[in-house]
Amino acid sequence: MVYLGRINLRTPILEEDVRGLKVGDVIYVTGTLLTARDAAHKRMMQYLQEGRKLPFTFDGLPLYHCGPLVKKTDGDWTALAAGPTTSMRMEPFEEVLIRKLGVRLVIGKGGMGEKTAKAMKESGAVYGAFTGGAAVLAAKHIKKVNGVQWLDLGMPEAVWSFEFDNFGPLIICMDSNAHNLYAKVRTDAENIKAKVVDNFKP
Repeated sequence: MVYLGRINLRTPILEEDVRGLKVGDVIYVTGTLLTARDAAHKRMMQYLQEGRKLPFTFDGLPLYHCGPLVKKTDGDWTALAAGPTTSMRMEPFEEVLIRKLGVRLVIGKGGMGEKTAKAMKESGAVYGAFTGGAAVLAAKHIKKVNGVQWLDLGMPEAVWSFEFDNFGPLIICMDSNAHNLYAKVRTDAENIKAKVVDNFKP
C-alpha cells in the first residue's frame, strides 16, 4: 500500500472531494455521520421502493456501518462504543443508496463487492476502512449525539446521527477510479499461493 498522506475532510463531502482520493490515502473526518446496519438498509430500500421520504438525508454525509452502544442519561445520549461492522452484509443494498441518496463516503471494515465498486466509480464515492475492535477509540471522537431515527429497530440497528471530530485514521480501500485494495490483496495472495504450490510440485 502506498501512503499518500493525511487528508482532512469536513462534511458534507462533495463529489470533487472524493474524486481526488486514491487507494492508500489516510483521511480524518470532521462533521456529521450517519450510522446504518442491515435492518436500516432494508428499511431505506423499502422507503425508496415505495417512494416515501426518508426521515434523514445523506447528501454528502458519510454512511458508517456501525452498531453503536449508546447510553441515555438525564435526557441526553452519550456514545460509549462505535466500532465498524462488516460491510459486505450491506452489499445487496449499497449500490442503490450510493446512486440515489448522495452517499460519498462509506465507512466500515472488510470492504465491499463489485456492484458497490461500480456505483462508486459512476457516482463518485469511496470506501474508508476503520480498524475493527477499536469501538471505544471511535467513540472518543464523537463530540455529540445529534439524534436517532428508527430506534424501534433496536439500538445497534437504528440510524444514529453523530458529530465527529477528526475521526480516523480511515484508509481509503476502494476509490472512485475502481481501484480496490482488498481485490489487490486477494490477487497478490493467489499469485503467491500459486508460486508456492509450483515450488512443491514433484
